[in-house]
Formats: sequence, structure tokens, C-alpha cells
Amino acid sequence: MTVYYFFKKSRSILPVVFLITGFIFAPAIFSEARTAPFRCAVVPENPVPGESVTVGATAGFGARTAVLVVEEKRLSKAAFFHVPAEDGKQPFSAAVLTVPTTARPGTAKIIVEGAAGTSGVLGEIPLEIIERKFESETIELNPVLTGIRTEPDPQKTAESNHLWGILNRTGYGLYCAGNFAPPVSSTRRTSHFGDRRVYKYSDGRSDISIHAGIDYGVPTGTRVTACGPGKVVLARPRIVTGHSVVIEHLPGVYSLYYHLDKIEVAEGVLVDTGTLLGLSGATGLATGPHLHWEIRVSGENTDPDIFISRPLLDKEAILSKITN
Repeated sequence: MTVYYFFKKSRSILPVVFLITGFIFAPAIFSEARTAPFRCAVVPENPVPGESVTVGATAGFGARTAVLVVEEKRLSKAAFFHVPAEDGKQPFSAAVLTVPTTARPGTAKIIVEGAAGTSGVLGEIPLEIIERKFESETIELNPVLTGIRTEPDPQKTAESNHLWGILNRTGYGLYCAGNFAPPVSSTRRTSHFGDRRVYKYSDGRSDISIHAGIDYGVPTGTRVTACGPGKVVLARPRIVTGHSVVIEHLPGVYSLYYHLDKIEVAEGVLVDTGTLLGLSGATGLATGPHLHWEIRVSGENTDPDIFISRPLLDKEAILSKITN
């Protein structure tokens, strides 16, 4: 007969097993949980607007949410997920969030909040947001494209709600932790991430927006491939973005491919870096053939070049900061 007792220590529940014929427990596990302090860190510590940061925290303390705070305003947040141990290194909790492109340069902080039932704020990490300049562009739309952007449409609203339901969801799949690869071989860009856009409509009105991704100026029929391993969570035509594909790479981290002429994958399938997703085109709200490539992190538009130059989840850098 076995009897279980539970001791609460360091915000975690530790089981100790007693046997009628004897007494067994795991002293190494108990000692580690009792003495390991809570630590949290962020990589990098000096991001620019549009750049993602990875927040790491000691596992087992109930870290639930990382929140970016600037001038006491909560600008963005992300949920923590578990990163299992590998290669003899300890597990940890991680969250990936992005500094909005509208964030002002200066002092900021990341607040690590605990799960329900814990004592609120577990830790704070200082940040310094570095100034960044974005380009401006003006786009003239013909009557058809003006209508796509401005006229109310229940189907367009339903498609938008469906997409945001995906992008704001934090799943459990850890499909990719390394660097992204560009989705096309061409390096010709017709629009850049974060461009401040002015749309001039055919009826004389105008509107402004921020470009959420990178536009590659490639001809119709160009191969478009997955930037990294992941799961296809959307592959269908949409009014505004045309034939579209969305891939989940990490909890809350998605890549998006818009205006395709043809889709070559189905929803629910797993893909790897270089898997053919479709062929580029000019479907939806497009003034010419191109690929719009976008990255969303916890719903926030994120500079795709960031994940080409460094890993999505820099495990080595995080562990070096939160371990002894």
C-alpha cells in the first residue's frame, strides 16, 4: 500500500512517497526544488521596434505571462510555454513577444506574471528600446482595389475574425527553434517591413497603415516555400489577402504567405524548411505580382529579418542567464 504526501515549496507541489514496508523519496529532486531560486532573463536586452524578444524563466514557478511595459503602459504580452530538457541541460519556461513598431525609444521593462493562485509578479527585467526609422510609401488603388479595402463585407469580417482567432492563440507545438530561411530565392523587395503607407483611393479619399511584412517583387508562378518547420493552420483563399497560407512554428509564432496564385499544401499538415507552399501571384488586394511574407508573434507584426539573422528560441543564451 502506498501513501502520498505533498509538500509546497518554491511555488511547486512536491510528492514524497512512503511505503508501508519502508520509506522512499528522491533527495536530489527535493533539494534542487528547495534551493533553486527563480530567475528570468530576456534576449536581446536592447531591441528595436518590430523586433521580437525571448523571455526565459526558471521552470516550476508558475510563470504565465510576459508583458512589455513602457511608461507604465502595457504594449504587448505573450504566454509562457514549457521548453523541455535536452542534451543534459535543464528545462525552462519561455515566452516570445515583440516590441510594437510604434513603441518609443527609451527605458522599458518586461514583467513576468505568475499563474492563477501565485503571488502576482514573479520578476521584472529592464530593457532599453533603441530608436528605429521606417520608410514611407504611397499606394494608389483602382476602383476594384478601393472597394476591397473599404466596402463592408460580412465574408471579409468573418475571414478576419477567423485569422485573428488563429494568430492570438497560443498552442503547444514546438516545431521550430532555429533560424528562418527566406521563402523565395529572389532578394528583390518592393515594400519593406514597417513601411508607413498612405493608400490613395479612387474616390479621392485616403487612409494610412503600417506594412506588417515584406513584399518580394517576384513574377506569378514563383515557388514559395516554408521559412521553417511547422504546422499549416490556414491554407485557403481570402478576400483581402488572396490565396493565403499560415504556418505555426512555436506557441504564438506564425508565418504568413499572401497573394498566392496557387496553394500546394493543406491545413493540418506538417512542413519543413523549403517545403513548397504554393506559387506566387496577385490575388486579393494586390497591385501586381508579388509575395507578401509576414511574421506574427502573439498577434504583433514582427520583422521577418530578425528570425533570419538569429534563432526563434535562443536556448543557449537564455540558459546562460538563468542558470548558475
